[in-house]
Amino acid sequence: MIYLDSAATTLQKPPAVARAAAWAVGHLASPGRGGHMPARRAAETAFACRQAAAELFGVESPEQVVFTSNATHGLNIAIRSLVKPGERVLISPWEHNAVTRPLHALGAEVLVVRSPLFDRQGLLDAFEAGLDARPAAVVCTHVSNVFGFVLPVEEIAALCRRRGVPLIVDASQSAGCLPVRQDVLGAAFIAMPGHKGLYGPQGTGLLLCGGREAVPLLQGGTGSASVLQTMPDYLPDRLEAGTHNLPGIAGLLAGLRYVTGRTPEAIGKREGALIRRAAGELARLPHVTVFRARDPACQSGVLSFQVAGMDCEAVGEALSRRGIAVRAGLHCAPLAHESAGTLETGTVRASVSDFNTPAEVERFVWEVSRLAQSSR
Repeated sequence: MIYLDSAATTLQKPPAVARAAAWAVGHLASPGRGGHMPARRAAETAFACRQAAAELFGVESPEQVVFTSNATHGLNIAIRSLVKPGERVLISPWEHNAVTRPLHALGAEVLVVRSPLFDRQGLLDAFEAGLDARPAAVVCTHVSNVFGFVLPVEEIAALCRRRGVPLIVDASQSAGCLPVRQDVLGAAFIAMPGHKGLYGPQGTGLLLCGGREAVPLLQGGTGSASVLQTMPDYLPDRLEAGTHNLPGIAGLLAGLRYVTGRTPEAIGKREGALIRRAAGELARLPHVTVFRARDPACQSGVLSFQVAGMDCEAVGEALSRRGIAVRAGLHCAPLAHESAGTLETGTVRASVSDFNTPAEVERFVWEVSRLAQSSR
């Protein structure tokens, strides 16, 4: 199978990830739950993972790296830490439901800035104007999970710092393949999953915490300050109630070490080259619409397209029968599709990882060409 759905989950992972997770199942207990060797090993593994993430993402202290079950978990913590019911929040037009649904549930007043797809300057101008509304917080994805649009997050962060507005960054599609640095962005929170660009197991994630007060989403045991009937007031314990996913954390540590060794810049360069090759060849096909940026710096390793005369879900199913895994539909991001004018139709999305090859891209384009021919 040719796997081109890494924007959802990187199925192809470094072999060390599976080995580390399997080893942890039989050797690691829970950190802070005993002084015996399995508990101590668990604590050492958890700290090593925090430390690796802190170094990779420019976080001042490993204690500011909080384990979550996914990026959605982290975004819920971040949003509830900064936004009270009814308060105004400014967001980009490319946000995932992991942002919009928590804001809706909270009863926030959501202001969506508007600009065309792949227009970085237009988006930056729209954010600058939107900040005049004095929002309680800004939430911005780094990369659109539908179109691979790389937003000018560093410039948006600078605007927020100048206006004194806290920023939440959704790094779900950028962590591991683009530079993501807390010390550069100065964001209040940066949320990311472990199972995408960090090559960790599903059910893992990280929340990088800046200087803002963090509000626990869950209450419970932490293995520390057990007399207290409130959550501890220090990180990471304040946000990590209950038993940790140590097999997942061990696997995530292996994934972080892989990314650190390769560097996000090198991985991003490889993925970008593959997706530009796919975009260029698909764009030459009759009856195929490709959503691609003119400036290569504006698009990551994610590409959306449509085949005239074919429902997007039908294209995805047909490619699956031909041994190619893509995703079709709205990709849990209806706001992004509304912004791009594809809400009624959806798109087919191909997304690559560091493990894909040019030959796989060629085969993918060939199969799409066959479908396009048969659809007329």
